[in-house]
Amino acid sequence: MSQWDPSARLSYWAFHGDRRPAYMRFAYLQLGSDAAAEEAVDAAFDSIMGEWPRMLHMDRLDAYAWTVLKQRIAGRQYRRGPWPEPTDTSAFEAALKEAHAEADQYDVLTDAIRFYSAVSRLAERQRDTVLLRYGLECTPGEAAAIMGVDEATVRSQLGQAQRRLALLLDTSAGS
Repeated sequence: MSQWDPSARLSYWAFHGDRRPAYMRFAYLQLGSDAAAEEAVDAAFDSIMGEWPRMLHMDRLDAYAWTVLKQRIAGRQYRRGPWPEPTDTSAFEAALKEAHAEADQYDVLTDAIRFYSAVSRLAERQRDTVLLRYGLECTPGEAAAIMGVDEATVRSQLGQAQRRLALLLDTSAGS
């Protein structure tokens, strides 16, 4: 980094400051602990820093950085072993509680488990958009910026995810 020109350093730290909070929240949803999320995000930013001068010439710098983050999260999940730690579902549970304010707590918990199970069965890109949109409450535009894709892509993925979730939840309700 010491050999970089000042504008490259500034742009890296601006990117880091802008993306780190969202990356941490997303990694936490995936890994279930602050320590694991911080380890994965720090590893991602170390890799990004090493590639930053080259990345500055990329058309989709954000998409590349998102890929690096996803790889570091997957690596952290792999090192965790065959018994994954539970992922935090509090955002989903809170949404379900709002929708079922007068419902039995057992029903709310059952719905949360069914919903999270269905989300885990989505295609990776759909799952990412659902987690960013509903788990982290990002707007489609914010999710698109984090993932480095067009907002139309996020909206399309959300639509596909909603149709798939409707099918999965309808199928599992009949079981």
